[in-house]
Amino acid sequence: MVLKRILDFCGSLLALLLFSPIMFMIALITKWTSPGSVLYQQERMGLDGLRFQTFKFRTMRVDAEHQSGAVWAKKYDDRVTRFGQFLRKTSLDELPQLINVFRGEMSLVGPRPERPVFIEEFKHQIPDYMLRLKVKAGMTGWAQINGWRGNTSLEKRLEYDLHYINHWSIWFDLRILFITIFKG
Repeated sequence: MVLKRILDFCGSLLALLLFSPIMFMIALITKWTSPGSVLYQQERMGLDGLRFQTFKFRTMRVDAEHQSGAVWAKKYDDRVTRFGQFLRKTSLDELPQLINVFRGEMSLVGPRPERPVFIEEFKHQIPDYMLRLKVKAGMTGWAQINGWRGNTSLEKRLEYDLHYINHWSIWFDLRILFITIFKG
């Protein structure tokens, strides 16, 4: 776990330095194309159920959940801005989560963090769902690089997350990071 934290700290610091020009451009375009803040904070749940604020580039209108409340993201969501669609498609909206990794709230690799409101629902519907919270949440993971992200089967995603947890090694993390470079 110490090696994993060193990888997370050094990897996130290096990535923040490398991607800072891109992040700056995304921030400018986001501000230019829609009113409101550039970054979006959202409560997520990580290791052992600890809650933290995750950072993302804002991809929706400022008032997107004002009337609906927490809603599972859909492929064609009219609340998403045009530039936000591009950010989501390319996963560039996730880059600010490098700050969460740097701060130790997340890892570079692990099951994706979820909103507490959805975890409350899923833990009653899907057996063993809470086992995902036995490791630190990650920016990328085994489920994501195998196509189980976004609006896909939660059961399949859990299957891949549990495989990752049961077979974790620093080499497995490095393999997932390498594949992520090519699969996004």
